[in-house]
Amino acid sequence: MPAAHTIKAPRINAFNVLILIFVGLGSMSYGYTASIIGTTLGQPSFISYFQLDTRSNGTDLISTTNGIFQAGGVIGTLLLPLISDKFGRKWGIAVSAILAIISGALLAGSTHIGVFVAFRFIAGASAFMVLAAVPIWMNEVVPSKMRAGLVDIHAVLLIFGYMVQGWVGFGFYFWKGGQNTWRPPLALQCAWPLMLLCGLYWIPESPRWLIMNDRDEDARAILNRLHSDPSDPTNEYARFEFYQIRKQIAIDRSLDGSWVAMFRKPSYRKRALITIGTTFFIQCSGVLVINNYGPTLYRNLGFSPVKQLLYPAAWLTFTLGMNIFAIFIVDGFPRNKYIAVGILGCMTTLIVEAALVANFVPSNNQAALHAAVAMFFIFQIPYGVCLDGTQFSYLGEIFPTHLRAKGVSLGVATISFTNIIWLQAAPTAFLTISWKFYLVFIIPGTIGGIIVWFFFPDTKGLPLEEVAAIFGDVDEVAVYQREIEIEGDDVVDLHGKGGKGVDEVGAGGGEKRV
Repeated sequence: MPAAHTIKAPRINAFNVLILIFVGLGSMSYGYTASIIGTTLGQPSFISYFQLDTRSNGTDLISTTNGIFQAGGVIGTLLLPLISDKFGRKWGIAVSAILAIISGALLAGSTHIGVFVAFRFIAGASAFMVLAAVPIWMNEVVPSKMRAGLVDIHAVLLIFGYMVQGWVGFGFYFWKGGQNTWRPPLALQCAWPLMLLCGLYWIPESPRWLIMNDRDEDARAILNRLHSDPSDPTNEYARFEFYQIRKQIAIDRSLDGSWVAMFRKPSYRKRALITIGTTFFIQCSGVLVINNYGPTLYRNLGFSPVKQLLYPAAWLTFTLGMNIFAIFIVDGFPRNKYIAVGILGCMTTLIVEAALVANFVPSNNQAALHAAVAMFFIFQIPYGVCLDGTQFSYLGEIFPTHLRAKGVSLGVATISFTNIIWLQAAPTAFLTISWKFYLVFIIPGTIGGIIVWFFFPDTKGLPLEEVAAIFGDVDEVAVYQREIEIEGDDVVDLHGKGGKGVDEVGAGGGEKRV
């Protein structure tokens, strides 16, 4: 028998990167849909069209346009696993895109504030569904050693969507379109999900979902394509990964994959609480409040209507650069420490921001006002580099395949649930308690950053099939990559009770004890 050798991780191939970027149109759809309300509320034509500046409940309606979006996000995201688990990860993305197109068209055509609010709910459901659906798929198609960096493409395209809407909103501020100036930017929400739907048919399904649904040969072909490497003409890594996934899913099929199991079984409950904690503590950064009420924040600082739209657009452009930078460094650090540094960095900038607002607003101290603007930009260094994309790879890593859709959806639903309260309260809070509202983020965020540093696990570089071991479910790991070797045309499995027993798996998939 020829000598065995260990498999090296594959190089990133162009096909893998291109499909990630294309599916990132879904990420872009979220970014644009979630943030367009910021520039819409900054358009005088929108405020006057719906008489939000003269209605007695105008401020409440402005709050509701944000709150109802987040409410839709909670419900839509928790329904996503019904689609992604039963019909496939791609169908989860497709349904989200369809809802985004419908809601975008009807928001742009709204003639009554009630209709606008109703379809903000549908827009929220679509946006947060795709926010969860894309990283579920991405986590399952990328190699483990570069998983966070590649899943960070989700965040880059997400922020690209934010940035596009920022500049679109800024540009349309100068368009002399009368009372309908606010409509075209909302209609553009339909473009990205429409492009995604046009090409989604040719995007490969998650090989893990395929194996879970007894489509082994389809999964094998996709893994061969995903991990094709000119330096490895035999595609050893694809064979090696296919074997590990198939053995793991044989175990996963026997486990309870219900919502009840996520909170009944101690190791699953721990994962669920870590998931909720991760996204809650990251949302304590207040990033969506800064984005969605950007024009309001800059108005409170005393800047002109033009700068109220210009600064958020520039802020998002800077954010895009930070997210791109993160791709190249995120896999070099422990996940928990990296996230904790990001959270505590955001808290530091918010503390300085609160101090500046408390002492210099309102005033004519231009240096202090520009320092307050600078803090919003500095905020994006820890957030964009450490948090924005990393949270999605971390959520996808924590759960096994049979619970991954539910786990990621739970984390994303926490994002929308948390922001229901903060976004609904923000306009009134900024008017009544001003800088003290920042304390709502600073206090729990600082505590959360410390908790993440000391108590959350590090999943960096671990194959998805091996993460169970760090939560104590050692018996639920079918085989570790270090126990798989190649002997000619065979995959040799060294995993066994007490290290005894070897499975030899031929290229055709047969198994025998040796």
